[in-house]
Amino acid sequence: MENAQMMQMLEKMVKIRKFEEKAAELFAKGKIPGFVHLYIGEEAVAVGACSALRDNDFITSTHRGHGHIIAKGGNIKFMMAELFGKRTGYCKGKGGSMHIADLDLGILGANGIVGAGLPIAIGAGLSAQARKTDQVTVCFFGDGASNRGTFHESINVASIWKLPVVFLNENNHYAISFSQKKSMAIPNISDRATAYGIPGLTVDGNDVIAVYEAVSEAVKRARNGNGPTLIEAKTYRWRGHFEGDPVLYRPQEELEEWKKRDPIKLFKERLVNSGIATEDEIAQIEKKIEEEVEEAVKFAEESPYPNPEETLEDVYA
Repeated sequence: MENAQMMQMLEKMVKIRKFEEKAAELFAKGKIPGFVHLYIGEEAVAVGACSALRDNDFITSTHRGHGHIIAKGGNIKFMMAELFGKRTGYCKGKGGSMHIADLDLGILGANGIVGAGLPIAIGAGLSAQARKTDQVTVCFFGDGASNRGTFHESINVASIWKLPVVFLNENNHYAISFSQKKSMAIPNISDRATAYGIPGLTVDGNDVIAVYEAVSEAVKRARNGNGPTLIEAKTYRWRGHFEGDPVLYRPQEELEEWKKRDPIKLFKERLVNSGIATEDEIAQIEKKIEEEVEEAVKFAEESPYPNPEETLEDVYA
């Protein structure tokens, strides 16, 4: 990897963290309606994966999708406006946090239904195959989604038809409040790949380079017409399932142990120790991003709400 690419990866990880921290603050003040599910602690997965993609490749996202959208190049002004329910948002203020999409960037949409991005990824993969392009789709989904029928059905179809899809499981260990250890009898979700005759591997989801390398190999395999791969990235969400969740289902000590492996802190240390970046350069990046986030908030606050007459516009079902 080029040094410049690694610096871009750090910038995106910091942008996700700063955006999410600001979203938490605004939600607590009552400025954001609905629910928000924050990505803090999982930044290395989205950035590592999306850094392995081309601009015209696709991703499908989840209810915890802000990180995926930023990693794929989403505009945080339009994202923040959507969180505020404003007309200038990605979905004109009608989708909210869980339904942000940007088809021009290959972002096929976050999704409030657990596991619903899996069959959408199959559709994108089948489309690319039929059109004879070499586009690849990365499908993000959580450990809870891996126990749903859409997971098994989608991987089965992708394996039979050798679709160019990379199934990327973000195992943050809790499906809402239920521990992954209690919901399946196997230690690794990637072990399920064996049943469908495709490669499966588990990586450290807090190591952005490890994620990048694993996804890069899977993308190369998919582009060459060799079908899908199942990658499990083990990580941890620092916040509750949603903002306002009292998080009574996990011990505080567990969270503190995972915080010691903060993916951003680890990557900063790696860049500094290898001479790729200095502490001052990283501080400048953080300052610039903080300013960008504040500009996004200002844009959202000053944007208009949709008019009542627009209620039925863009409604297809």
